[in-house]
Amino acid sequence: MNTRLTKALASASFVLAMLSGIVFVGTAVTHMMDDGAVCTETGFWANATLEHPLPIRDGVEASSSATRLCQDHPSGGQRAAELGSRLPWVLFGTLALLLFSRLLETVVLRGPFTDAVARRLSALGWFVTLGTPLAGLIGGWSHSWLVGSMAPMVGSGPTVTGPQVLVLAGLAGVIMGKIMREGVRMREDLEGTI
Repeated sequence: MNTRLTKALASASFVLAMLSGIVFVGTAVTHMMDDGAVCTETGFWANATLEHPLPIRDGVEASSSATRLCQDHPSGGQRAAELGSRLPWVLFGTLALLLFSRLLETVVLRGPFTDAVARRLSALGWFVTLGTPLAGLIGGWSHSWLVGSMAPMVGSGPTVTGPQVLVLAGLAGVIMGKIMREGVRMREDLEGTI
C-alpha cells in the first residue's frame, strides 16, 4: 500500500473540506447581510403562451421568457429560502469530504483491513445514503417555496434536487464496510486458531 499517496489524499480531502466549510459560512453570512435582489429560476412558464400578465407578486420582475424571477426587496424568509436551495449541497459535500479524510487517516494509522476502517467506511456510506435525499429535499423545498412566494399561482409541492444516484454509492459503502468487518472478524478468528 502506498502510504505517502494515502496521506496526501487524506490531507487534500481535509483541506478541501475546510475550504468548503469556509465557503459555506462565508456565503451564508454575506448573503443574509446583503440587501440586493433575490432571484430564482422556474420552468413553469417555459413553453406557455400567456394572454394575461404573469401572476406574480408586486415587486417581482420576470425575465422575457418568464423563467427567471427576481424580488427587489426580499423578505428574510425569501433570502433564507434562496440560501436553502444552494447551501445544503455545500454542507453535504463538506461533511462527506471530512468523513472521507478521516477514513483515509485511519487507513494510514491502522492499515486498510481493520475494524476501524470498516466502521468509518460504513459511517461514510450511511452519511451519503441518508444525506443525499435530505439535502435534495431541503434544496427542492426551499426552491419551491421561493418560487411560490414570488408567483403564488405557481407554488408546487416540494421536489428533490441534486444527484440522487449518490444514494447507490452510499449503499455500496455500507455494504463494503459490512464485508470488510466480516473479513476482519474471520481473519481474527483464523489467527486465534493458529
